[in-house]
Amino acid sequence: MTESWATFGADLHLDLSSGRGLRAGLTEALREAARSGRLAAGTRLPSSRSLAADLGIARNTVAEAYAELVAEGWLTARQGSGTRVAERARPRRAAAAARVRRPARRGLAYSLLPGSPDLSGFPRAAWLTAARRALTDAPNDAFGYGPDGRGRPELREALTGYLARARGVYADPERIVLCAGFVHGLTLLARVLRTRRVREMAVEGYGLDIHRNLLARAGLRTRPLGVDGDGARTQELTAGAGAALLTPAHQFPTGAALTPARRAAAVDWARTTGGLILEDDYDGEFRYDRQPVGALQGLDPDRVVYLGTASKSLAPGLRMGWMVVPPGLLEEVLAAKGLSDWTSSALDQLTLAEFITSGAYDRHVRGMRLRYRRRRDELVAAVGDRVGVSGIAAGLHAVLDLPAGTERSVLQSAAWQDLSLDGLSAFRHPEAALPPRDALVVGYGTPPDSAWTPTLAALSAALP
Repeated sequence: MTESWATFGADLHLDLSSGRGLRAGLTEALREAARSGRLAAGTRLPSSRSLAADLGIARNTVAEAYAELVAEGWLTARQGSGTRVAERARPRRAAAAARVRRPARRGLAYSLLPGSPDLSGFPRAAWLTAARRALTDAPNDAFGYGPDGRGRPELREALTGYLARARGVYADPERIVLCAGFVHGLTLLARVLRTRRVREMAVEGYGLDIHRNLLARAGLRTRPLGVDGDGARTQELTAGAGAALLTPAHQFPTGAALTPARRAAAVDWARTTGGLILEDDYDGEFRYDRQPVGALQGLDPDRVVYLGTASKSLAPGLRMGWMVVPPGLLEEVLAAKGLSDWTSSALDQLTLAEFITSGAYDRHVRGMRLRYRRRRDELVAAVGDRVGVSGIAAGLHAVLDLPAGTERSVLQSAAWQDLSLDGLSAFRHPEAALPPRDALVVGYGTPPDSAWTPTLAALSAALP
């Protein structure tokens, strides 16, 4: 049996049966590759000259095999396009099944699920410019494994200046630890807390179950705090909790900002009990009615771990996050991270550093802030006469308050409108003593611009 790889375009591996003759063996090998799907529809095959040279056979043999398969419909041949694998119709049974199958909830045509920015707004051209500069200027050691678990010093230096200027964070590059997003950072901190023999952690009564489940898997019991129009009720913090996870700038998902009195209460609790505050500043740059409130970390950098990411400002697919760690916690965090727990690529880190220092990041955030503010205004104008819109004018989502007992029916109505939506009840801690509340958490940042108008129309049609 002869085996060979074609070297024109994509490599082409063919098994030619020695018992059937060269042309018959080649024809059957190509036919089977197309039939099985190993050669996908549209795949361009090598020219007859190239494949003949690669297989060590006559060019006419390849040309005749191609011609036979074109006649059978397995291949197509057009002037200027070369010889390609032909498109094949799906079996009728599979096609019929596809027509009647109802899409899954998160596969509906329109989505207002919270937690994602408008991915079509990613600044491709500006990012490419930054990537080229970063690659050109990258030191040789950037292509190695990296000796420092904190991440590239260039990005830590850039973040130090940006966070101080834009978020009021006190930091220096030595205390910044880069990670692959908020969940990665929270995982590392949960390990540290367990090592410190912390058993209980305070969380907000409304929040993401993925975070609560992560903490539970780490062996930490979560105790919910009340949440109202002033944010988390930090006066409920007790000595029994060794740490607290808070979203002070924009409570997720209710949209409240933690008041100065409650910020002070949280810091006082941490100082008095030796507790640690984990600050999730997930969308702090996006405030529309005033300057963004500074980070809670600025009140006590020794008791607050600041966590931020590029997931909302740029894209979650970058897997780029950072922690500003108190001095007394740094070595423990680095030990938890370990040499086997890598973060995002060094080149992506260098690109983000260039993106920040060049001013492109600020320009992008300002542009997206204008886009999201316009969408929020349009959302309020479209539905504000029928439902209440609560929470501050900030972030990438809003809460629409519904008449009592209607949340489930509105979600069902949205599904019939081909719209994915989340109700507020999906974010409630199972042990939280919170008053009943029917509402929708509307991620107006999620749809691309091209889908925003029909998505808003679908929401309007689903509301009572």
